[in-house]
Amino acid sequence: MNTGAFNRHLTCLRLAGVLMVATMCFGQTDPGVRGGPAGAGGPVAGLAQIGPLFRAFDTGLDTFQEAEAVVDGLGPRFNSDSCVSCHSQPAVGGSSPFSNPQVNFVNPRNVLPPFISANGPVREARFIRNPDGTPDGGVHGLFTIAGRADTPSGCNLVQENFAQQVANNNVIFRIPTPTFGLGLVEAIPDATLVQNLAVSASSALGISGRLNRNGNDGTVTRFGWKAQNKSLLIFSGEAYNVEMGISNMLFTNERDDTPNCSTKAIMNDTFNLGGFTDDAVFDDASNFANFMRFLAPPTPAPSNNQIVQGSNQFINVGCGRCHTPTLQTGNSPFPPLNNKTIHPYSDFALHNMGPGLADNVSQGVAGGDEFRSAPLWGVGQRIFFLHDGRTRDLLQAIRAHSSNANGQYPASEANAVVANFFRLSVSDQQAVLVFLRSL
Repeated sequence: MNTGAFNRHLTCLRLAGVLMVATMCFGQTDPGVRGGPAGAGGPVAGLAQIGPLFRAFDTGLDTFQEAEAVVDGLGPRFNSDSCVSCHSQPAVGGSSPFSNPQVNFVNPRNVLPPFISANGPVREARFIRNPDGTPDGGVHGLFTIAGRADTPSGCNLVQENFAQQVANNNVIFRIPTPTFGLGLVEAIPDATLVQNLAVSASSALGISGRLNRNGNDGTVTRFGWKAQNKSLLIFSGEAYNVEMGISNMLFTNERDDTPNCSTKAIMNDTFNLGGFTDDAVFDDASNFANFMRFLAPPTPAPSNNQIVQGSNQFINVGCGRCHTPTLQTGNSPFPPLNNKTIHPYSDFALHNMGPGLADNVSQGVAGGDEFRSAPLWGVGQRIFFLHDGRTRDLLQAIRAHSSNANGQYPASEANAVVANFFRLSVSDQQAVLVFLRSL
């Protein structure tokens, strides 16, 4: 590098904290996690005027933030001890925070798995295969209650050897999905999602997709990374059991029956009649669901010319074919959710994402390379991206959407759209990134 070029490069480095200069020096740049007010975490519009519903939301909020102990049913194997520990960025109900609370569960009987770090995303681990080679795909608790001060005498659980599973290429990761606005998502009619998917399909762009569906009644499932959960109540009950090891009225059995390691009767979580029939009757899983059901969608940043430019290019290159900007809820027994126009930036459908993102785990009808289009509302304040949290950089997340076919999986449906994005001018690419960080 000649002296003049070196000096220009050094000047760029000195000024790289200024977005415009950084863009001039290095090209398009993710602006990073948006600062300012969270604009999230509160009740959906109109809820405060409906006393019983607001109380259900408020009770759910309290329950969502409770830390569970062994006496409450925690474990015997678990990933964390509260909902908010995983769902807290930028507010209660959000996604993985800057500081990973999972590091706090290390003790003489539990080491830190190699894929967990203090500054990395909250993660769960799924094994791809069982020891006999058959498909696994289930969540394996990262920690045990062994070594805790509240562990019952005689509980001698052994933590799984995650380092060995990593060495065997047998473990994949998932990070928490934000829960903002999920009651509105639950209120979208199946017919709306079916029609939207048909309209959005594009043979020219190679986009098709399909909706995941319940195996019994055939209705659309829409929650989780592979849209594997039917409802917020099922989503809550499963997470309570899988992430905290707490059995409940939807998932009624302990996931580990090791003797002397369960101090609370099964089911750990049940309704609490107490002689009353008000909101105190709800079990924890129902409280979690009520909190998420009435949680408002995130508020975007104020618009400006660059954000409008980015929004237009987002549509022009084809991103909106899967990340549908606007949908309509249907009739709902809850007035704040009834017939509302919402902007989730998702079609809630499964799409082939190619070998580059494939995790080799099937859930419902979703294959090993299929994922639900992640809702983009609130993405401006998210830290980690993609199903496994592999990047903090929106630009890298866009790149990862593109991969060619191999012998196991077809090419990503996003290939043509990603190519369109990188054919934009640097200015237009930057505008798209700024637009995304405004959501």
